[in-house]
Amino acid sequence: MGVQEQEQLWGGETTKAVANFPVSGERIPVPVVRWLGRIKSAAAHVNAELGLLDEDKAHRIAAAADRVADGEFDDQFPIDVFQTGSGTSSNTNANEVIATLAGEGVHPNDDVNMGQSSNDVFPSAVHLAALDAVKTELLPVLEELEASLQGKADEFKDMVKSGRTHLMDAVPVTLGQEFSGYAAQVRLGARRISNALPQVAQIPLGGTATGTGLNTHKEFAERVRARLGEATGLDIRPPEDPFEAQGNRDALVELSGALKVLAVSLTKIANDLAWMGSGPRTGIGEILLPELQKGSSIMPGKVNPVIAEVVLQVAAQVIGNDTTITVAGSQGNFELNVRVPLIARDLLDSIKLLTNTCRILAEKCVDGIQANQDGLRRSAEMTLSAATALNPYIGYDKGAEIVKRASESGRPLREVALELGVDEETYDRAMDLRKMAQGNL
Repeated sequence: MGVQEQEQLWGGETTKAVANFPVSGERIPVPVVRWLGRIKSAAAHVNAELGLLDEDKAHRIAAAADRVADGEFDDQFPIDVFQTGSGTSSNTNANEVIATLAGEGVHPNDDVNMGQSSNDVFPSAVHLAALDAVKTELLPVLEELEASLQGKADEFKDMVKSGRTHLMDAVPVTLGQEFSGYAAQVRLGARRISNALPQVAQIPLGGTATGTGLNTHKEFAERVRARLGEATGLDIRPPEDPFEAQGNRDALVELSGALKVLAVSLTKIANDLAWMGSGPRTGIGEILLPELQKGSSIMPGKVNPVIAEVVLQVAAQVIGNDTTITVAGSQGNFELNVRVPLIARDLLDSIKLLTNTCRILAEKCVDGIQANQDGLRRSAEMTLSAATALNPYIGYDKGAEIVKRASESGRPLREVALELGVDEETYDRAMDLRKMAQGNL
């Protein structure tokens, strides 16, 4: 069991930081705390292997750090996320807590922090927290969402409806084609995110203060990476250049950008679902969204597209987070970016929000969507743009005249077309809506 709140394990430097940064009441993300623990544990083992740290001390430090990594002492990290921009305060917090847990004779700097600096350890923890969350949580959920959308694409493949461009009626498509497009958006979004991960996997550990590796063994970083990779299954990589890795957080900005693109895609999908499900009598009404809860405290029977609305709000937040991360990423000077806690806060927030939201979008919305056959039939038959299929037979100008007269009079396209001289056989051949949606007339 974890310690109680009053059993303070941190030391004087953490106390100073708590007093210095009473900003938001929000602590650094828990995954970063736990990855600090993993790094400190691996570092202790490696320093012992290298003959730099007493075996008994190393064992006690590693055991204490493992308990931090397991989440036993999350409450012992009280410093506000809006703190010193390198994360020094939280790295010091970790050193103090682990030293206290490790017991007599363990020094937070000389022993727990051996071969490390806040400048390489804290951003490494942030990178690994993001890498872990994306690979083990977000990407599997995106596969689930893509499968849900593709399942509906297959189910709806033969259901013709009106296409829409500029929010105006267009030539027919199938409902399945639209859902296939949504599935592809999610698939491509996951691919963009995956493409950013090799850069996120490059951590600056071993660079210590400025990237030179001062006060660390030349084998330290490689051995720590190997231990962490073996323990977690993550492909943790050395930096392409230690000074690039130390001086900026471009890889995290890149990942945030890919998350933003996914948020943009989800905005399109959620808006379309809400529009197609609008009604039931005065909207588009081409699909039936799952009825999850009452939609009004005053209007009986009203049901709202609540999951789509959640998705749209989350997408807006992720796009906002990306703006913050972009600005923070641009604030590096010389050998260090000092906006790392802020980047960690917003990046991990985006990953968590997208993971949870994509799961509920798949499970509570997409899986339960039904086609409204009457609404689909009505929209397919009512779109005047279907007259486009007559163009090869009668030309654009005559087609436009048919559409204009049908629109003004409210009469069916067929009736107007035959009146204007289109023969019945030509009209029926051209106006096969299912073939039209497939583009193979």
